[in-house]
Amino acid sequence: MIPGSFAYHRPKTVSEAVGLLADLGDEARALAGGHSLIPMMKLRLATPEHLVDLAAIGDLKGVRADGSDIVIGAMTTQHALIASALLTDKIPILRETSLVIADPQVRYVGTLGGNVANGDPGNDMPAVMMCLNATYQVAGKSGERRIAAREFYQGAYFTALEPGEIVTAIRIPQPAAGHGHAYQKLKRKVGDYATAAAAVVLTKAGGKVATCSIGLTNVAETPLWAEEAAKILVGSTLDAATVKKAVAAAEAITSPASDNRGPAAYRTKMAGVMLARALARAAALAR
Repeated sequence: MIPGSFAYHRPKTVSEAVGLLADLGDEARALAGGHSLIPMMKLRLATPEHLVDLAAIGDLKGVRADGSDIVIGAMTTQHALIASALLTDKIPILRETSLVIADPQVRYVGTLGGNVANGDPGNDMPAVMMCLNATYQVAGKSGERRIAAREFYQGAYFTALEPGEIVTAIRIPQPAAGHGHAYQKLKRKVGDYATAAAAVVLTKAGGKVATCSIGLTNVAETPLWAEEAAKILVGSTLDAATVKKAVAAAEAITSPASDNRGPAAYRTKMAGVMLARALARAAALAR
């Protein structure tokens, strides 16, 4: 449970950080909150020779409105997301999701950027970001670019980031006023990864679903955007038959592993249960 030796770097700017990562190459890892990387280092599953700590880069912190988008710095903690009045007002599903991530001690240090960037299928925020159609702002030695959350995750711990790149901010289109939302998570105990979880954002008009987006957590090697399931619900009153059809479509795209959270068939079924519950809660909140 003791990590290997490493050199520690604490840059003050994004350009300094990406410069260090470029110069140090494959032997360097960026450090955000550390709740994924440090446990792996303790188990010697990761043995970087250099850690580039992003905590001193002020430009990577904070929540702000930018036109019709909300922009969140990658080093903004889960605790700061919970405390943000802007997010509570405009994108309340982020506060709801942050409150079920790990425990308060972790949320004081764990960051949004770390949660979305490392490609762990058990992390909660990636499916929420896919549901919200978020975009990740990325910086590297060759410059800056943006990557849609729905195109970012390519496999377990494998993302669209190029070597030496870091996520600097998350840009989220503000959902329509009066939207309904829910993040429904089944877990064995407080602080655990999800057995299965579902994120829903929807709007209603004339008593029917006008728009809908669905994300699923920890039921495949990547977070899932359940596009077909959402399409089934648009135009419906969320009647039982239509919800059952959408749940079946969502379950069909899952491929969870059998593990200590349960056999694969159980976890798939729980994804459907979480989706049905999230739909009911989101519909109740929609105005």
